[in-house]
Amino acid sequence: MSDEAVLTDYKYVFQKDIFKGKVAFVTGGGTGIGFTIAEILMRHGCDTIIASRRLDVLKNAAEKLSRATGQRCLPIQMDVRKPEAITKAVEEALGHFRRIDILINNAAGNFLCPAENLSFNAFKTVMEIDAHGTFNVSKAVFDKYMKNSGGVIINITATLSVRGAALQTHAGTAKAAIEAMTKHLAVEWGPNGVRMMCVAPGPIADTEGMRRLGGNRITDDFLKSIPVQRLGRREDIGNAVLYIASSAGELLTGTTVIADGGAWLTSENNFWRIKNSPLYKQISKM
Repeated sequence: MSDEAVLTDYKYVFQKDIFKGKVAFVTGGGTGIGFTIAEILMRHGCDTIIASRRLDVLKNAAEKLSRATGQRCLPIQMDVRKPEAITKAVEEALGHFRRIDILINNAAGNFLCPAENLSFNAFKTVMEIDAHGTFNVSKAVFDKYMKNSGGVIINITATLSVRGAALQTHAGTAKAAIEAMTKHLAVEWGPNGVRMMCVAPGPIADTEGMRRLGGNRITDDFLKSIPVQRLGRREDIGNAVLYIASSAGELLTGTTVIADGGAWLTSENNFWRIKNSPLYKQISKM
């Protein structure tokens, strides 16, 4: 079951009805950042489809989201690596809502691992979920709806490939591929009225990914090194998506918004220190 909690003190910057009559499709929308993105879109009048592999988690999340926002939320079981299943999911969504105005490609897989210990299959799996999955869902939604009706596609990436990060060769490579893909599709699909964007979160405190990828080792010195002096929150990423998808972002396409408070500019990113750390040695033995 989903343990996700809705926002209790959300502060509205935009009018609450800016997405009235709109529909968003959010992959990985049952948990984490995807859950909060769906919630913030719904709080602004948007109906949503949330899709992932675990239907029980999706159903529970959809109930919470609808109860908190008063908007409709349709849970659909789907694996982003399987084009036929994606096509059926998109057809089901269109049968229910008749439209998909916004697509959020948020489904992802990640773990910490030195490249020398990374299996061929592990690298392939992350590429399939992140990069292939983003293309698969984007193409299905474009073919079935946005080709003739336009829309906004926002891909959630990361800051891993900006400078290169230890233990993240697989995920960083996949995110870089997504950002390149976004540029190409912006050029090709722009004349169809489709805008393509990426949002790249940095360290986001209230996520399972942060907990799994070393969030318990965040120090005061690290926080002080971030220009905005804090970690990001899921709400920050939801608000970035909100702006890009709204009419305020109509001139934005084919680029990446790095939403990390400037952390990528100032973080030490010292490979040799990481390699000599207890964490690296522990992971290397796995």
